[in-house]
Amino acid sequence: MIPVPSNTRVWLAAGVTDMRRGFNTLAAQAEKVLELDPYSGHLFVFRGRRGDLLKIIWWDQQGACLFSKRLEKGRFVWPAAKDGKISVTAAQLSMLLEGIDWRMPQKTWRPLKVG
Repeated sequence: MIPVPSNTRVWLAAGVTDMRRGFNTLAAQAEKVLELDPYSGHLFVFRGRRGDLLKIIWWDQQGACLFSKRLEKGRFVWPAAKDGKISVTAAQLSMLLEGIDWRMPQKTWRPLKVG
């Protein structure tokens, strides 16, 4: 997992993104389309058209980081909005990267009685 500081925000770029892009063009997209500073230290997550590839850009105060993940099976759960941005927590990002539906997680076990 990416060592994200606790005060870092995670932004999902709604819609699809050309996955041929590198850090510079994704940073330009974050600045122009999402209207956010790509050098703020926040994470910006982009998804490709097929839904099985993600790219994350992050400025860690020392340099530019570009992470990518491709699922062998399935698709990443993504917001239905066509444009704009959505803020998620670091825990929701972890679920997203694991292929879990981060929008409505289900608890799998609950104690039946106390004691």
